Amino acid sequence: MMVFPLFWFLFSTISSTLPTQANTFPPCNETEKHALLRFRRALYDFGNRLSSWYAHENCCEWNGVRCHNITGRVIELHLQSPCFLDSGEISCITSDFSLGGRVSPALLQLEFLNHLDLRFNEFGGAPIPSFLGSIRSLTYLDLSDSSFGGLIPPQLGNLSNLHYLILGGSNYFPTSKQEPPSLYVENLHWISHLSSLEHLAMYQVDLHKEVHWVELTSMLSSLSYLALDDCKLDNMSPSIKYVNFTSLTFLFVTSNDFIHEIPNWLFNLNTSLLHLDLGANQLNGQIPECFGQLICLESLPLAFNSFDGPIPSSLGNLSSLATLYLFGNRLNGTLPSNLWLLPNLVDLVIGNNSLVGIVSEAHLKKLSKLKGLEMSSPSLIFKVKSNWVPPFQLEHLSMSSCHLGPNFPKWMQTQTSLQYLDISNSGIIDVAPTWLWKWASGIRWLIDLSNNQISGNLSRVWLNNTMIYLNSNFFNGLLPVLSSNVIVLNMANNSFSGPISQFLCQKLNGTSKLETFDLSNNDLSGELPQCWNSWSSLIHLNLGNNNLSGKIHDSLSSVLSLEALHLQNNSFSGSIPSSLRDFTSLDLLDLSGNQLLGNIPEWIGELTSLNVLCLRSNKFTGEIPLQICRLSSLIVLDLADNELSGFIPKCLNNFSLMAAIKTPDGLFTALQYSIFEIYVESLMLMTVGRELEYKGILKYVRMIDLSSNNLSGSIPSELLQLVGLRFLNLSHNHLTGSILEKIGRMTSLLSLDLSMNHLSGEIPQSLASLTFLNRLNLSYNHLRGRIPLSTQLQSFDAFSYIDNAQLCGAHLTKNCTADDESLSMEAIEENEGFEMPWFYISSMGLGFIVGFWGVCGALIFKKNWRYAYFQFVYYMGDWVYVVVATRLNWFLDNLRGL
Repeated sequence: MMVFPLFWFLFSTISSTLPTQANTFPPCNETEKHALLRFRRALYDFGNRLSSWYAHENCCEWNGVRCHNITGRVIELHLQSPCFLDSGEISCITSDFSLGGRVSPALLQLEFLNHLDLRFNEFGGAPIPSFLGSIRSLTYLDLSDSSFGGLIPPQLGNLSNLHYLILGGSNYFPTSKQEPPSLYVENLHWISHLSSLEHLAMYQVDLHKEVHWVELTSMLSSLSYLALDDCKLDNMSPSIKYVNFTSLTFLFVTSNDFIHEIPNWLFNLNTSLLHLDLGANQLNGQIPECFGQLICLESLPLAFNSFDGPIPSSLGNLSSLATLYLFGNRLNGTLPSNLWLLPNLVDLVIGNNSLVGIVSEAHLKKLSKLKGLEMSSPSLIFKVKSNWVPPFQLEHLSMSSCHLGPNFPKWMQTQTSLQYLDISNSGIIDVAPTWLWKWASGIRWLIDLSNNQISGNLSRVWLNNTMIYLNSNFFNGLLPVLSSNVIVLNMANNSFSGPISQFLCQKLNGTSKLETFDLSNNDLSGELPQCWNSWSSLIHLNLGNNNLSGKIHDSLSSVLSLEALHLQNNSFSGSIPSSLRDFTSLDLLDLSGNQLLGNIPEWIGELTSLNVLCLRSNKFTGEIPLQICRLSSLIVLDLADNELSGFIPKCLNNFSLMAAIKTPDGLFTALQYSIFEIYVESLMLMTVGRELEYKGILKYVRMIDLSSNNLSGSIPSELLQLVGLRFLNLSHNHLTGSILEKIGRMTSLLSLDLSMNHLSGEIPQSLASLTFLNRLNLSYNHLRGRIPLSTQLQSFDAFSYIDNAQLCGAHLTKNCTADDESLSMEAIEENEGFEMPWFYISSMGLGFIVGFWGVCGALIFKKNWRYAYFQFVYYMGDWVYVVVATRLNWFLDNLRGL
């Protein structure tokens, strides 16, 4: 369906810069030639695209210029960045070949200019020139994806002949940490003056101030295409019953902020509307049965909203429907039977809902045109006969978490056109069939078999897909052979064995494109080879939790593009190689759990992009280098369980992301890397007394762990500036002095461990204000006095305070004076506003007794129940708290920033 438009777009883009025949150009107007030369002088031509623009040449022959074939007057400027067809996909070069600078008012001298195309260029946030509204001859204006910023000039409303207007968007790459420029409007009243407008598209333009956008755009009687994507719109005028979109065939309003039900006026467009895209909003309520009235509809994306209830059966009446996207809502119930009767259905995407039922071959027998099927849902069962031959040839199949197993589905080998396959977590417990790998080599983009129980030896298998996820299965043997086409390879959590050098030193059939490589949690052995020059494209490398040994070679410096390096929990020895200082793009470095020794190098401070530095459980000695304070972007510093000595550096307050309550968006690109799908970095951290895995929430963690070393001196008061810190562990050292008096300023703390030191003095009263604190350990010090009176601190058990001989208070064997005890109870009752009639107390007491013995009685008399229950509570309690508290803390941080 999309092939013809793609080739038409490519042809028009390329042909716009070429003459139709040699020597047939009319001579251009001299005034217009000089105007174009002035226009060129104001531009930055990074790719030398305007090299043909010289005064002695005919301007009608210049690249991107089109003249009238009789008068020679300039009528069109096609100055969009060039595009090309790459394996069936349109790609537009937006760096080396972009135009930049400013748009010169010399264009005003082009009296007959009707077509101006500047898309896919780089104007660095410059405003759209208001003088463009004076070029009354314009019928086509495209300034999209060119990084214009600021107010859209309302003077554009003077272009009464305009048919096409396309604005917004940026050519900034998604991995850039710099915020892209954006456009905005004060209102859209000027739009209503564009009486000839047929095509209006705005992308990433801030329109939130215009609440009447529906009324204003519906005044354009000729409008057939309306796209307002990611424009911060927050209502679709749901109270309006009727609009005058008499010609509208395309309506795209994705990625906005609509928080209401679908408005009724949409269903008045029953004779014209062909494509309706309301995806990625917050629309709610049930999907109305009225959709069945839109009889011409061909495409209906409603994905990523909050719709609930069943899929309306009226959708089965849309006989022209080719695309139906319902992914990522809250839909429930069974699939309507007439949904399977749509004769023109090409893409059916219904996953990530709460739909239930069994899908069999009987449901699919009439969908002969189907090319895309997405039904990822744990409550759907796909049950077909082993010899079933589908009536369709799929290109995209995603059935993650759907029940496909236990046997590997044989019918898949009939699908010879597949480009994308995701059957992860689908309950397959089987040996990989002999036909699988040869068949899978024809799948171009993605194959995801992860989180199943598929077994088999992959020693002689050749992998050729762009993205490969085989992680969390039972694959074994030597590592497979790799094609140079692979970009993402995840084979973690399997049983691969043998020397890693055999894989890394294999001869590739071209230059490797591999960017993400995860072999963690296997049984690989041997030393790291010196073949890294073949893998220079790597961005994420994870070889953690294997049996690798030897030194980390300097040859690793061949991979200077690395942003994340995991070598944890192996048996590497020697020092940190100096070659790592050249990894200036490194965001995450995990060398924990090895046998590395020597001093932490001073040059570590040169890795200023680091967000995560984990060196725990090694044999590092010496002092913590002061240069580590240069790592202002750190969110995790873990140096625990080494032999470090000296003082805690006072300059740790330079960690600016730990000193901030609210963290800017756009950071931590290495922690959530996206190419076609998302690869999310994970990290095992000791945060609440035990090791927990942080994956999706890793970017919200703020942690310093210096425990189990030989550090001395006092706790530096500069740490108080780290108000965003959530986990602080300084235990098992030789720290002296008192706990910081104003520690209550560190309001984000979830866990604080100062145990096993030589701290003295009283516990500061400000500690009671740490309302998010879930874990506190001050044991085995020389603290004295009363535990401060607060519900928060009284909630911790005796283990938080034991072996502080002069400490008294609740839970401890040493009681404070009777007067103080009485006073403390009064204070607690006063703080909590404790006042309750006897009747309610006695009723609650009776209910408590019945409930307590009903549940706990079984646990007392059933030993295996008791053991399982408390193990579950013990492990889940901390995990749930950390996840909930971290997200809640992040939410409150954002609220404070509003």
